[in-house]
Amino acid sequence: MANILPVPFPLSSDFLEEVRQCAEQDGILAVATESFYALAASVRSVSAVERVAEIKGRPADKPLLVLIGERRQMKSLVISLPPWADSFLNRFWPGPLTCIFHAKPGLPPPLLGEGETIGVRCPGNEVLRSILCTTGPLTGTSANRTGFPALSHPQEVLREFGGEIDLILDRGPSPGGRPSTLLSLVGRPRILREGPISSNSIQVELVKHGVTLFD
Repeated sequence: MANILPVPFPLSSDFLEEVRQCAEQDGILAVATESFYALAASVRSVSAVERVAEIKGRPADKPLLVLIGERRQMKSLVISLPPWADSFLNRFWPGPLTCIFHAKPGLPPPLLGEGETIGVRCPGNEVLRSILCTTGPLTGTSANRTGFPALSHPQEVLREFGGEIDLILDRGPSPGGRPSTLLSLVGRPRILREGPISSNSIQVELVKHGVTLFD
């Protein structure tokens, strides 16, 4: 059965060390995001990432997105960025925008989309970013079985996944809401899913860099 670990404020070194060890030892955690709880595993652990996909019942054609705590963590995930991407990402990160890039070789297959791509997000939740800066990049797929509603309370996560995951980081209820906007930056930018950040806001920022969305 999963352990429930209350998230202290401010975060303590003992708390962060316990979380780091769980991720490093191929564990699966449930963490609160800006919307729902997510199932989190280190992207360095093929076995843990595969367990997350299996637990969710995630089909192979729907890759797991990755959460980062700071931009420099992208170096282990992404081959390269468009020349204008740094300035563009400064506008929307941290925040509810998942961007798809060409993935670096050797990452666990459940993270990879068609054409060896990967979805990455720097979340707006400051506590979660601090955790990610300690653990390194983690999967950020919503805590639910595929086809069922995402879970927003740690006790819901415990009831649904308690026998299959290792640690629930309890921050109380999460606010729910829409999933992140999904933007492909492979080739000409394309909105794959509109969420809290509108396509119009993205288009306005892209135009500043001489780029337009693909319709």
